[in-house]
Amino acid sequence: MNRYPLWKYLIIAAALSFGALYTLPNFFGEWPAVQIASVKATVHADTGVLTRVQQTLQSAGIEQTGATLDMVGLNPAVFVRFRNDDTQKKARDLLDKTLNPDPSDPTWVVAPNLVSRTPLWLQGLRALPMYRGLDLRGGVHFLMQVDLQEALKKRLQGFEGDVRTLLRDKDVRHAGITLNQDSLLIRFRDTATRGQAADLIGSSITDLALREDIDSGDPVLIVTITPAARKATQDNALTQNITTLHNRINELGVAEPVIQQEGADRVVVELPGVQDVARAKDIIGRTATLEARLVDMSPEGQQAVMGNSPVPFGDERFTVGQQAPVVVKKDVIFSGQQLETAQSTFDERQQPAVSITLNESAGRYMRKVTRENLKKPMAVIMFEKGRGEVLEVATIQSEFGSRFQITGLGTTQRSNDLALLLRAGALAAPMQIIEERLIGPSLGADNVARGFRSTEWGFAAISVFMCLYYVVFGVVSVLGLLINLMLLVALLSMLQATLTLPGIAAIAFTLGMAIDANVLINERIREELRKGEVPQQAISHGYERAFATILDSNVTTLIAGIFLFLLGSGPVRGFAVVHCLGIVTSIFSAVFVSRGVVNLLYGSRKRLKSLPIGQVWRPTAPSSAGAAAKRTQPAASTKA
Repeated sequence: MNRYPLWKYLIIAAALSFGALYTLPNFFGEWPAVQIASVKATVHADTGVLTRVQQTLQSAGIEQTGATLDMVGLNPAVFVRFRNDDTQKKARDLLDKTLNPDPSDPTWVVAPNLVSRTPLWLQGLRALPMYRGLDLRGGVHFLMQVDLQEALKKRLQGFEGDVRTLLRDKDVRHAGITLNQDSLLIRFRDTATRGQAADLIGSSITDLALREDIDSGDPVLIVTITPAARKATQDNALTQNITTLHNRINELGVAEPVIQQEGADRVVVELPGVQDVARAKDIIGRTATLEARLVDMSPEGQQAVMGNSPVPFGDERFTVGQQAPVVVKKDVIFSGQQLETAQSTFDERQQPAVSITLNESAGRYMRKVTRENLKKPMAVIMFEKGRGEVLEVATIQSEFGSRFQITGLGTTQRSNDLALLLRAGALAAPMQIIEERLIGPSLGADNVARGFRSTEWGFAAISVFMCLYYVVFGVVSVLGLLINLMLLVALLSMLQATLTLPGIAAIAFTLGMAIDANVLINERIREELRKGEVPQQAISHGYERAFATILDSNVTTLIAGIFLFLLGSGPVRGFAVVHCLGIVTSIFSAVFVSRGVVNLLYGSRKRLKSLPIGQVWRPTAPSSAGAAAKRTQPAASTKA
């Protein structure tokens, strides 16, 4: 009656193995480490940098416990681990001086960090510890408002130039174009010309919606951006701003920054470990610009590249990442403010390329320059903090205007990186910090200690009560609760969730919710015993009849958790994630796992006389005199 088939025990064993494997990394702690990452868009960490770092430390006699190259993300980084904080500080100072000989123009940021002590065999299985959030590690929190209306306004300004050029080229006369807040107003002298212009604009620029109207007696054409194009512009602006923030925050040396969209027009930036708010705000809010210029291929320019002569008048000398320098002319062909889109694509030979779209005014000038400079190289330069760096040098293959491709990039990764850099050189829309918080590291450590202490005390109190009140079945309930906690931590670790104070609160709350299911099961078994059922039948009926109640209560709580996640933000969503995962693990551990343990203990006992489930209160049997009096008492009746 109370025996599980083998496949159910195999499921339990697999779940326990999974829980132990992914919970284990959280017990190893962290190494003091140094993180080396590039602060320049054209320079990336590689195996050469890793070897140089190791040789520098070895020659200085500084002991390390390991060095790795992390290639995850757009900005690879080198991590070097040490045994204590003093060695970490010495290594950081040495590497900073060695890798950045010119402090005024640093190429690498060398920042202290913490690296998990998890063994390599666990890391190979992607068994990693949970991240600690801002409130547990300390750092800076910004909530930023993105001005999406300004992004739409810039987009509409670009369309204004396109419309003017289109009407002029097709000899369609108008009486003026006015740029309003969210539309263009084109005046005409007669309705026939207005209809001709509407047909021309509608067939040429598909991202515009047209509406004919009358204003002050003149026929006008009201031009607006279509809803699809409006949404695409806003999405691209948010994506570009987030990418730009990622590129800028690399300079701070933050290993695990949180940069994510919140709502329709807000971005959350959390920088664990950063305590210098002024520097963080300066880096996040700084500006970067892009420019395209012709490369000076004259003999004087090439001599200046080699350093054999001064730079010719009207030229400037830059470097292409860590490669050879290049001399370019000061005349700007187009700038980042004139760039509308930059997407990674493939050319006609199916080779990686970057497709670029400029606004109309820049496109006209580009057509003139390219017509006059065929087969000559053009450089794309990013200026940041007054310094310029060449992102790419490409040869002009043919005359082109506002739409063209940069080819010859070699790999898809390189084309993706260049497209991102072109888009992320500057913010697509202005951002304003509307919320700012600073959490100190000592407060973060205190939050960790208090959070875990409260969870431990809560678990201990629940365990003592269950063992005293339900005896052996209470021990089984505590074992199920412990398995539930292990599975929950394993899921959070596997998902690489960030543990915060609300997350710890949700774990403590989940413990109470989980033990409630065991209380329902134990009380249902007691109720079956009071009815006079034999122990084996009481166990079977107790679990079966309590399951419906447990499922109903957990489903309603799960619905509340789902809406907390969908409608909440920040800490509320973190609480909701842990809460919903905890409901799933509690049902599994309280019903499935605990039933398996009870079946192992009592399922094979055919002559089981009693159950160690605490005091079973049965109703007192009536006395013989009272029973006789009850039998002779006349039945009650009701008369109308």
